[in-house]
Amino acid sequence: MNSQKVLVTGGAGYIGIHTVVELVRAGMEPIIVDDLSQSDVRLLAGAEKIVGKKLLFYKVNCLDHAHFRKVFEQHPDITDVIHFAAFKSVNESVQYPLRYYSNNIGSLIALVEMMKEFSVARLVFSSSCTVYGQPDKIPVTESEPFKEAESAYGATKQMCERILQDEVKSSTSLKVISLRYFNPIGAHPSGLIGELPISVPSNLVPFITQTAIGKREKLTVFGSDYNTPDGSCLRDFIHVVDLAEAHLKALQKIETLSAGYEAINLGSGVPVSVLDLIKTFIRITGVQLNYSIGPRRPGDVEKIYADPRKSFEMLHWKTRFTIESALEDAWNWEKKLRDATN
Repeated sequence: MNSQKVLVTGGAGYIGIHTVVELVRAGMEPIIVDDLSQSDVRLLAGAEKIVGKKLLFYKVNCLDHAHFRKVFEQHPDITDVIHFAAFKSVNESVQYPLRYYSNNIGSLIALVEMMKEFSVARLVFSSSCTVYGQPDKIPVTESEPFKEAESAYGATKQMCERILQDEVKSSTSLKVISLRYFNPIGAHPSGLIGELPISVPSNLVPFITQTAIGKREKLTVFGSDYNTPDGSCLRDFIHVVDLAEAHLKALQKIETLSAGYEAINLGSGVPVSVLDLIKTFIRITGVQLNYSIGPRRPGDVEKIYADPRKSFEMLHWKTRFTIESALEDAWNWEKKLRDATN
């Protein structure tokens, strides 16, 4: 069987680069497209060390149609696409909604138009549990109706899924799996790649590790008066390597997909509070954290965690790594970043 060529937009980012590693290990050939606006070449270099080879990389924005088209022209044998390229900060999207609508929706439309032009018919889409808003029932199944999104980021994911569903209805060939991530954390066990925020982290774990190592003065927990056991938000945290492996499983499944469109939750199904995650980090590392309780943050959902049964039934995938190992890997990655700059 010839090597499966997979276009990976946003493939130099946090989840994208971990997925690229899994694709190479599975014998596939990833073609990375990323404008590096939300990522760093250090992740590309780290991934190349892990896989032991040079990666195909194009510094291109999906909205730059002329240069994006050249990638397809140079690789007419692309069989599949994984679309990660998007802005992803919930909090930032509340402040700058137009930026999120323009980039996240525009880049998907540009991609699907290009796929149609070059007869590429299989797409794995990077979606999010934010599509559910604050659901009426938890754990959340894929049949739960979308509630009003709590942020512009969540709204863009809702709209992108709708665009893909409509496109599948209009096409006899297009097949799409939308993977609705819950909360990816951690880093590659090698310590060579991990989450690398460009400025102030928008996700919890890099804020924890940066505070622990002294990059940040303190960590703020947003809200302590939610209707949860300890008053902080409840989340479903999964190791980023587990998440990357799910994309490989989705690619293996999509070829035999009977329906043109499937949405699948990717989570552990185990709720963990923000405060519990912080306390677990302190326990396993022995590092004390300077943290305080602040007011609620706009855009945050009170509690959400997955019913992951469909991912097991359809993809034969479930999480393997523990929260503890994810935090250990994230801390190891943070320490390696510090050592590399000293």
